[in-house]
Amino acid sequence: MATATAAQAETPSPESGAIPNVSKDELLKFYREMLLIRRFEEKAGQLYGMGLIGGFCHLYIGQEAVVVGLEAAAEEGDKRVTSYRDHGHMLACGMEARGVMAELTGRSGGYSRGKGGSMHMFSKERHFYGGHGIVAAQVPIGAGLAFADRYLGNGRVTFAYFGDGAANQGQVYESYNMAQLWSLPVVFVIENNQYAMGTSVKRSTMSRTYWERGAAYGISGEEVDGMDVLAVKAAGERAVAHCRSGAGPYILEVKTYRYRGHSMSDPAKYRTREEVQKMKEERDPIEHVRALLLTGNHATEDELKAIDREIKEIVNDSAEFAKESPEPDVAELWTDVVA
Repeated sequence: MATATAAQAETPSPESGAIPNVSKDELLKFYREMLLIRRFEEKAGQLYGMGLIGGFCHLYIGQEAVVVGLEAAAEEGDKRVTSYRDHGHMLACGMEARGVMAELTGRSGGYSRGKGGSMHMFSKERHFYGGHGIVAAQVPIGAGLAFADRYLGNGRVTFAYFGDGAANQGQVYESYNMAQLWSLPVVFVIENNQYAMGTSVKRSTMSRTYWERGAAYGISGEEVDGMDVLAVKAAGERAVAHCRSGAGPYILEVKTYRYRGHSMSDPAKYRTREEVQKMKEERDPIEHVRALLLTGNHATEDELKAIDREIKEIVNDSAEFAKESPEPDVAELWTDVVA
């Protein structure tokens, strides 16, 4: 029977210039992808404040290294499913910024033709299966996607993302049990950003090492620093290799942190400004990669500024596309009702 084991990836200090497990081009790619998510989410926050995005809107700012690192461990055809904090996952798996932003604003140019909004976007082409508004509802769906892949014997792996709050839901453990029983190739990714909505894990949970709960089902797993994209990539590679080998599911508890409130309507008064500022100054995932690039002489300040300008152009273009895209036709009320 598999047992849970802790593992921490070694990360270099910025001063060393050494980059394990990754090439210069990959590091620049990670920087670009994380920056795209950051700038996109900042723009989404602006559009929400202007009234152009309605309903719920959960930003991914601060957690960018999680999905970028895990996507680096994925292969073409692998699947992903997540919760309502999903914009970063879409961009990281290759969905276009234009289509995501148009969906956020409820326009026909969006991935769900303006009918899904922030929490309900899908892309069959990019194997992205949502975006789910019900806490932990995506976890059994992730197990189901993995069941299909095992049945077909296609060697694919599914990443099922959920948060520390969802980790206390009963359906998570039903999914663990079935996944191990049937040796499903699914990586259960717990994005532990320390707060379930406004409740700290210290107040809500007795056993705070979520990945170790898999031991009751014989599921292997580990905890990883989610503010370090290289550590996440290394852990993702171990998890994926485990699943592809036929050994069954794997649990990754990725310790991360969100800078904004749970959603745009959350003033986040349950934590201090000093706590958030300390994380930004000392643990920011984008600044970490930026430091590696600069101190290792892999990029110059001017080159990184040029990347930032390019990313801002992409994001501004997506916002303009969203504003210009028409609202869904009334006839869309009758489409996609039955498959």
